[in-house]
Amino acid sequence: MSESELPYAVVIPTIGRPSLNVCLAALADSVGPPPRQVVIADDRPLTDCHPLPVTIPMALRDRVEIVASCGNGPAAARNAGWSATTQPWVVFLDDDTLPGAHWARELARDLIGATPRTGGVQGRIRVPLPRDRAPTDWERCTGSLATARWITADMAYRRQALEAVGGFDERFRRAFREDADLALRVEDAGWTLVVGCRETEHPVRQTDRWMSVRAQAGNADDVLMTRLHGRGWWRRAGAGRGRLPVHLAVTGAGVAAAVCVAGRRPRTAGALAAVWLAGTTELALTRILRGPRTAREVTDMLLTSALIPPAACGHWLRGWWRHRGVRPWRAASPGGASSTGTAACTRQPVDRQRVRG
Repeated sequence: MSESELPYAVVIPTIGRPSLNVCLAALADSVGPPPRQVVIADDRPLTDCHPLPVTIPMALRDRVEIVASCGNGPAAARNAGWSATTQPWVVFLDDDTLPGAHWARELARDLIGATPRTGGVQGRIRVPLPRDRAPTDWERCTGSLATARWITADMAYRRQALEAVGGFDERFRRAFREDADLALRVEDAGWTLVVGCRETEHPVRQTDRWMSVRAQAGNADDVLMTRLHGRGWWRRAGAGRGRLPVHLAVTGAGVAAAVCVAGRRPRTAGALAAVWLAGTTELALTRILRGPRTAREVTDMLLTSALIPPAACGHWLRGWWRHRGVRPWRAASPGGASSTGTAACTRQPVDRQRVRG
């Protein structure tokens, strides 16, 4: 198979962010064989009836399709997207990524070099961080994408592998762990995953000071991962364990201190409050000392470090309750259908809009 004959499709889930236009422009300008299909999965909720704010580059207008996934999350959006394609390879990109100048040519080399049992080829993610100062907490968080395994910011999957495991599990409603779950299931089904040579840039998007608190919702997804893949999934996915055990201890000390105050046990309450304060201070200092230490960053770290432990515990408990009946994932037997106990690939695109030049 030559580069000019390379059959692949690109799927981009979006909620209509302006970065989508920049991503499409970079894809259109990339040197190399263009995708035969580009599917944009519009994941805005049904209450948003406005046309998707997107500008399709001229080079892509004869091959772009928009499907609606109706606000069901990135996993459902990607399922709607790849289900609308017909190519043997599907490349997933995030709408805030920038494929490199030679991305298409390097992708061709990645896919041509894949063995028959290669189920997926990951792109190399580059996160531009400031060179004149230490990165902020949010910049460090985004920067970790550069070393994350199998993330769908730029991940090519063979269609056969996606079909073998039923696509993404749509119970992952956030852009977190749905890619790791898919990768583990693809490997369990007997496929291999490799890292390619193509490069994609993932800029740090602007956000508010409370982003780190909202990100604790991922603790509920970690519960689902444990239900599906067992306690050892962290090592297999190359994921960090995080600070949940410490958050549980700090939050428990704070709650117990409040109970002791109500029960008129001041000495015990004081000791427990000291544990809570020490844990909160340690978290704040760890984050502050790694950052630029500006007044704004220090203030943000102090405020959010007090809220992160209870937020993490609350989401963990929510996930534990919500996913209490989830059965473990079981790979398919040879020649048989997979048994996932998941809701993977159950939704169909509600609406399709062909964009013509």
